Amino acid sequence: MRVSRNQGLIRIESRVPVCYDFSAMPANLSPEFKKAEEELRVATNSQEKILALELMMATIPKHKGTEKMQADIKRRLSKLRNTEEKAAGKRGDALHVRKEGAAQAPIVGPPNSGKSSLIKVLSGADVEVAAYPFTTIRPFPYMMPMEDIQIQLVDTGPVAEDRLEPYHVNLLRNADLALLVMDLGADAPVGEFRAMLDTVARAKVDFVRDFDGEAPEYGVKPKRTIVVVNKYDQDEDDVLLDEVRAALGERFELIPVSCTTGHNIEALRHLIFERARILRVYSKIPGKPPDMAKPFVAPIGSTVLDVARLVHKEFADNLRYARIWGSERFDGQKVQRDYVVHDKDIIELHI
Repeated sequence: MRVSRNQGLIRIESRVPVCYDFSAMPANLSPEFKKAEEELRVATNSQEKILALELMMATIPKHKGTEKMQADIKRRLSKLRNTEEKAAGKRGDALHVRKEGAAQAPIVGPPNSGKSSLIKVLSGADVEVAAYPFTTIRPFPYMMPMEDIQIQLVDTGPVAEDRLEPYHVNLLRNADLALLVMDLGADAPVGEFRAMLDTVARAKVDFVRDFDGEAPEYGVKPKRTIVVVNKYDQDEDDVLLDEVRAALGERFELIPVSCTTGHNIEALRHLIFERARILRVYSKIPGKPPDMAKPFVAPIGSTVLDVARLVHKEFADNLRYARIWGSERFDGQKVQRDYVVHDKDIIELHI
């Protein structure tokens, strides 16, 4: 604290940073907001603070009386994220996995659930596989071929009770979909899987079959999820699989696989592509055959104009119309900028 005099007046300046006392403000704060505020108070690291602030931003009443509170939360979020980015740069970003390929899907599971074996058969890469837990200690990306594109799979360290790394949180919240692995060879497959779910719930992710629209900017993130029921070769007459289906109901999409026999591996590969909600479009120059080697990848629901942006900004700015070859139109049909493209369409842009 500093005391100064100016024209006979005493001025007191405090060096203590000012923080809002949200609970003392008459803003009709919801129980969800107050719970997030408590999570912020007890947070022990930057990632937990970011999650708590995001939840506060998602649940705060949006009206004039909370504008300053919203601005303060955004400011604190921005500061924490910048600090995290700088820290990642200093440590060489070893735990950050940059998105590559057509989509990104982390594979998450309890110890010895067979995540590495699954990635090995899907990607064809030389992945270390061992019969002891915690073989994987940091995230590592692999590329899974799916016909003429590549999808990024991320092997992660095992999730056990009270063991969830900060990189798990970042991956799960930002990926295109999640693959949760259940081990049918475990003593209690459903119990072990539910314990893992309780742990990953700290990432503030809602694992769902599907959802419409875009994920919210703040708060709990809905995440398209596939539950891979691994080691299916150890299940005689589907006894364990029936128990799993009865216990989990319709919440998740289940696919039983075996890395030993190859059962459903190709089906899983195609399911990952479908649940990533992406499509492929091939470009064609007028008067020439289409380029079928390198498709443009876009989200399902994309228009001709969206594809033009992927090709080049100048194409999008000057696009007049396009011609389409595909299952939804006769060959070479003229379509407008707002036409919604489909998987494996061939598109010829005219500017």
